[in-house]
Amino acid sequence: MSMLSSVAERLYWMARYLERTEDTARLIKTYNHLIMDIPKGAEPPWDIMIDILDAQSMFRARFKVGSEQNVLKFLIADDKATCGIPFAARAMRENVRTTRDVLPEEAWELVNGLHLFVENEAARSSGRRHRHHFLSEVIGRCQMINGLIGASLPRDHAYGFIKLGRLIECTDMTTRVMDVAAGDIMNRAGRFGTIEPLLWGSLLQVLSAAGAYRREVGPIVEKAATLNFVLRSTEFPRSIKYCVRETRKELMRLKNHDFAIRATERLRRRLARLDVEQVTREELHYYVDNFQQQLNRLDAAIHATWFHGESA
Repeated sequence: MSMLSSVAERLYWMARYLERTEDTARLIKTYNHLIMDIPKGAEPPWDIMIDILDAQSMFRARFKVGSEQNVLKFLIADDKATCGIPFAARAMRENVRTTRDVLPEEAWELVNGLHLFVENEAARSSGRRHRHHFLSEVIGRCQMINGLIGASLPRDHAYGFIKLGRLIECTDMTTRVMDVAAGDIMNRAGRFGTIEPLLWGSLLQVLSAAGAYRREVGPIVEKAATLNFVLRSTEFPRSIKYCVRETRKELMRLKNHDFAIRATERLRRRLARLDVEQVTREELHYYVDNFQQQLNRLDAAIHATWFHGESA
């Protein structure tokens, strides 16, 4: 099957914004739960979420203090914040609006419904009273859209570009969480020893990985096992190794894939180069920073190969 490169690009970005919407909502929801469980004074700062989303410069242009109110207003209610839920939901809707003929009939209704829900409810949901319901609803609606696509879309090029977008975005978020959240926990090592398992458990919750971790690794949550699971699990669909492997599979189904495959192979080789037992905070940051650069090169290769021509 051949398709216009512009359609392929919109499907790719629709999937990225869908994943980003759910991931951001889950990040906020998990942090809110952590705040309620952790002793006062031991909690990470609210603006750690801004760091994970690499939005400090944009946030500081709007707010002087990284308080609960400011951070949540920025991520939940600010429709101009490119890392926030309203922006991602609106961008997802726009990409679906122009590709409705290649998606399941119900996709537009579900995506438009999510956008309208966010548009109507976001302004009042940065406060504590409505926050939990809003975030749970956003996550549930995103999962419904993913379920519809997974259950009813033919495994053609449209599905392939959607899957590529989701995998690239998932890899991006997982590495960001590893860098900032795992780094913050490692910086606290020895100071809050009794709550370290809770912090590592929250990291797994952000990635919707807690249940899978318990089944694959066991009930004890600690640094090396968590990092190894997030990096190298072959079965968990949000691990970096799983995402890179599935990305390669999808790329192999496309013509002219050599450039992108080489970028994927560089990512795959990087996965074996981190000693999770001995890694320091600085080494982890350097590792993730390099991995992110390689991931950006893969994204650029996908755009150069399939989105800048007449067909894909």
